[in-house]
Amino acid sequence: MYNFWSVETLYSRVMGKSKQVGNHKSDKKKNIAKTWKTKRRTKDLDQIHVDMIPTNAAKLLKQDVDYDVAGCAQHYCLHCARYFVDLKTLKEHFKTKVHKKRLKQLREEPYTQAEAERAAGMGSYIPPKKVEVHTQQVEEDME
Repeated sequence: MYNFWSVETLYSRVMGKSKQVGNHKSDKKKNIAKTWKTKRRTKDLDQIHVDMIPTNAAKLLKQDVDYDVAGCAQHYCLHCARYFVDLKTLKEHFKTKVHKKRLKQLREEPYTQAEAERAAGMGSYIPPKKVEVHTQQVEEDME
């Protein structure tokens, strides 16, 4: 009868534990920085500006029930692109520093290709316009 133990296993049984050689899981360690940077990735400001267009905003605020998302996708902050468990936490979020900071960032018009060309010397510089952004209205008939 054949014994299928590897050489490392035989040595470890005879001489104690040996160093593990050849671990295929080491690929995870190579991209650890990228993993941490993209772990909690949210939408960029230009994507949120697209979501703030009234037709897109209506679709996002009146979503169908989705059990995979927090709060069944019924409580969504349009400006932060986040779902909340219930209406109370959504209202509390509107008062936080994170939400107010995001509103301030969204006041500036998104960067365009035309602006990039002007910055490269293909036209005269025009400062970005300010966009008026307010916290979304919340319907309280949910409770």
